[in-house]
Amino acid sequence: MQVTRRSIVLGAAAVAAVRPSVAASDVDVAVIGAGAAGIAAAQELTRSGRSVMVLEARDRVGGRAHTDTSLGIPFDAGALYIHWGERNPWRKIAEELKVPLEPDGWGEVPLVFRNGQRLSESERARRRGGFGWVWSAIEQAGEDRSFVDAVRNAPQEVLDAAAGLTLFSLGEDPQRVSVADYQELWSGDDYLVPSGYGALVARAGQGLPVRLGTPVTAIRWDGPAVEIETATGILKAGAVVVTVPVGVLKAEGIRFTPDLPSATRDALDGLGMGAYTKIALRIDRKRIEPLESTSYFEIGDNGAVTSYDFWPFERDLMIALLGGDHGRAVCEAGEREAVAFATDRLAAMVGERARKAVTGGRLAAWWTDPYAHGSYSIVKPGRLAAREALRQPVGGRIHFAGEATAGGGAMTVGGATLEGIRAAQTIIRGKSG
Repeated sequence: MQVTRRSIVLGAAAVAAVRPSVAASDVDVAVIGAGAAGIAAAQELTRSGRSVMVLEARDRVGGRAHTDTSLGIPFDAGALYIHWGERNPWRKIAEELKVPLEPDGWGEVPLVFRNGQRLSESERARRRGGFGWVWSAIEQAGEDRSFVDAVRNAPQEVLDAAAGLTLFSLGEDPQRVSVADYQELWSGDDYLVPSGYGALVARAGQGLPVRLGTPVTAIRWDGPAVEIETATGILKAGAVVVTVPVGVLKAEGIRFTPDLPSATRDALDGLGMGAYTKIALRIDRKRIEPLESTSYFEIGDNGAVTSYDFWPFERDLMIALLGGDHGRAVCEAGEREAVAFATDRLAAMVGERARKAVTGGRLAAWWTDPYAHGSYSIVKPGRLAAREALRQPVGGRIHFAGEATAGGGAMTVGGATLEGIRAAQTIIRGKSG
């Protein structure tokens, strides 16, 4: 499938984002969700001459790509990297829209702490050695098993390294993640979007027929048309592209009548959602500098780990990153507690002056977001076929697309975009399930 920047970038200047009742007139295709996959599917279908309506639950487009400006300083609350830039359509989209990119660098080696106490150089060296062991185990893993099983009986520093890898790459604890799926993921050069990846995605979505604030509650697919139910009415369509996160489907946020086939339900059962979480703190630099590093890493109680990165793009921010059950607990505690947690841990590592330096905070709580139920999809151990199974059309009318179905492009905006195009082209070619 050849993807060009013209097949993604839209020419119109503004999102057709309105909130009146859904029109009674039929459309050829309904697209559920205005994230990267939904944007790409709708644009591809529109170019083919199909009539399209995009239904979006949120009051904005972009989905889990969102540039948050609530602190007065922008940061990406969701997707951050344009991964594997050699084949990722968003690199070319950015070039077309004249949005500058920066190649990702390794940055500083973080200072590592355990419960506020700095680790010795020998302890840090042991941890680094653990990562080498994990990479070797991943390369040799021949079975579809968890990261924990892949390094079973290894020293503690290897288990710690496995946890660090899955928590900060996948947002999930290592015992819940398939090594085989991780091996499938594409690699390449990564790029950052200083002006915001979420802002770039939103800009690319301009001009589409999007109805914001319109959550879909039910889809009926056994009649002459697919009926999509919302709080403001029913939209009838010849086909539907469902791009909502797997977490929403697993939580039964959309009711399907008849029930989805057992193969589709089994595919959903084989997938989970990570809890990659960000806490952004606005920092008064003059109250906290000098710092020994711009990167800190802390191992807390019960193995909970958090990273802390200062001054992204030279902005007066600190971004804390965490995942797995630790991320879930922070999301469930709420923003006030999350900001207090990050502030307390900074004070323990860099000194009490950190408290006076914090002037605001924001929690990106994807795990408790009702329109996400997590950060991005993971494959459970032993369920490697789940992503491909979810890609299969249902009844020739329902097409699932998004990062969860993207195979090697899973967990990325680029993968979601390619999947939106794939689903649209399946409809255009008239292929059925």
